[in-house]
Amino acid sequence: MLVRHRDAEPSIDPAAFVASTAVIVGNVRIAAGARILHGAVISAEDGEVVIGEDAVVMEHAVIRGRAEHPALVGAAVMVGPHAHINGSTVGDEAFIATGAALFPGSSVGAGAEVRIHGVVQVNTTLQPGAVVPIGWVAVGDPAVILPPDRHDEIWAIQRELDFTGTVYGVGPDAGMRTIMRKQSDFYGAHVADQAVDPH
Repeated sequence: MLVRHRDAEPSIDPAAFVASTAVIVGNVRIAAGARILHGAVISAEDGEVVIGEDAVVMEHAVIRGRAEHPALVGAAVMVGPHAHINGSTVGDEAFIATGAALFPGSSVGAGAEVRIHGVVQVNTTLQPGAVVPIGWVAVGDPAVILPPDRHDEIWAIQRELDFTGTVYGVGPDAGMRTIMRKQSDFYGAHVADQAVDPH
């Protein structure tokens, strides 16, 4: 399904494929040879999403662009099932495995791998060719790659990366009521969405 959102419509190259059950929302550009499979959601909330040539977005993956952090997926990138790319730049020929999560402001270098359930935290830069092992966390600029049981070390780096400011646009002391009120208002823009006839 193609959806007009914030007065912008998806642009899909005729040589791309988008499954009938995928949802493509707003200012999304999908290049030739890209394949968007069933149940994938690609949403340009208030920032663009670009999917490069020959990229494959597997079932139930979510790719979301934000105003300050567009989602830019390079050529020949594999995005695995249930992966989540939120306001991240992914270089050509990278591999984003099943269940991986890339947070706003992050950057994954060309040819890098984020393996199953790997995480690339906000404002983190993963160098070209780097590997985030299964379930591990990349954090910082340049990225330090740590296993999840080393939470204290991860947090020592992450707390300096402005997670709440980057993701929610609020200060570090904002409570959930404030955050969720802003999120409710932000996603309320979908009330005006309109389906686009693909023909």
